[in-house]
Amino acid sequence: MTKESKLSIKKTNPAVYYLARFLVVSPFFHLYFRGRVENVEGVPREGKLMIVSNHASVFDPPILACAIPRRVSFMAKQELFNSPLFGKLISFLGAYPVNRGEGDRNAIRQALARIEQEWTTCVFIEGTRTDDGKVNNPKLGAALIAAKSQASVLPVCLCGTENILVKGKKLPQPVSVNIKIGEVMPPPPSTKKKDLELATQSYAEAINKLHSSQG
Repeated sequence: MTKESKLSIKKTNPAVYYLARFLVVSPFFHLYFRGRVENVEGVPREGKLMIVSNHASVFDPPILACAIPRRVSFMAKQELFNSPLFGKLISFLGAYPVNRGEGDRNAIRQALARIEQEWTTCVFIEGTRTDDGKVNNPKLGAALIAAKSQASVLPVCLCGTENILVKGKKLPQPVSVNIKIGEVMPPPPSTKKKDLELATQSYAEAINKLHSSQG
């Protein structure tokens, strides 16, 4: 692990994490977005755990962090940290920057380090947002991290966040948001490409199945 990775992890104070989660994010999630979480009892309370999720909104990281009863860290694109307020909020909530499309090795090291410290580490499996909230083109990065860490994998589907931001409207829309938590799945048995591809496909299918069952 690099010196920079260690410093980044030390800066994330658990007390600050929970204050940001309960005082800032939770009221918006439960009141403004009428947030619901399904199968929260399916989240293992200890041990190595990795979340794979769909991604449709910039609001997804804090909303997901609010819904999981463990500390959640996640990769976020570098540009989000350019906003003083939003960047600081997601940093408090365990986010760390990733340079998309560059095979960011430091981001992978950050994810592995947090898993070792029993943070629940989330990776948006498509690597970018989709308009419909479905997983259409999953990347192998999540499976690679799971294989290297041998962490259990939990598929999660964020339903409704694709409707939060509407073109032509400045404010987030008070839509209903539902977070559906799936069943724990095993990590890939190795880092071989075939194993990563099979695991990635199974994770994507699990997320899309949760998405199609929303109601």
